[in-house]
Amino acid sequence: MDTLFSLIMICAALGAVVGVLAGLLGIGGGLLIVPSLMYLLPHYIVLPDEVLMPMAIGTSLSTIILTAFSSAWAHYHMGQVRREIMLWVSLGIAFGALLGSTVATNIPAALLKGGFGFVVLLIAAQMAFYAHKRSASDYNSAKLSVIGTVTGTISSIMGIGGGAILVPALVWYQVSITAAIGCAALGGFVIAIFGSLGYIVHGLGHPDLPAWSLGYIYLPATLGIVSTSIFTARLGVKLAYKLPTKKLKKFFAVFLFVIGIRMILG
Repeated sequence: MDTLFSLIMICAALGAVVGVLAGLLGIGGGLLIVPSLMYLLPHYIVLPDEVLMPMAIGTSLSTIILTAFSSAWAHYHMGQVRREIMLWVSLGIAFGALLGSTVATNIPAALLKGGFGFVVLLIAAQMAFYAHKRSASDYNSAKLSVIGTVTGTISSIMGIGGGAILVPALVWYQVSITAAIGCAALGGFVIAIFGSLGYIVHGLGHPDLPAWSLGYIYLPATLGIVSTSIFTARLGVKLAYKLPTKKLKKFFAVFLFVIGIRMILG
């Protein structure tokens, strides 16, 4: 029990940091939660390699549910969630999130870890160098469904909220940046729900899962992270209006670059 309590406390500290960064930089916590859990969990519970990565990802997605819902609710009341966009995007996300969980739980652990590291490098580059550019064409239902499917699939495989993918994609098709962020917040909630469901279903009955697991979701870690992240995210939002977030994003991009390289190299 002491070991379990210690893990929950460490995850609570992790959640506090993740919450601040999520509010401050507008990033999904999975970029930090997944590699952190891959390091932490083997120190407290016995997990074979083929279980560790899916459990880190599934647990990460489960922590996004409450924080994404809170964020989406706030954006909705500010009028920044476009229903005609989210109808088609959400359908694609739901399908992609279930597909992503299926892929992630059926490929070799080394390939999954390397793929995670590669996508982290792409997101780091996007944070450091990306300028919001726009296409000359507008969106339609087909384009939105494809965007949602791609976002849901990659995010479910990565254990992230999908904002780093969805926001630039929507802005490209003439959606305002504020509406794109609002839609991405709701999209993160849909990803978290369907992605978590997929990791639960695919993990049920696995013989190597530890106690307190719900499929590939490790509930003590979820509890610890969520217990603080839902509060510190508000602090991050307040700091966003006081600190130079553009410079901070570039520093964080360097940090993500190091994580991505380490993941690829093992």
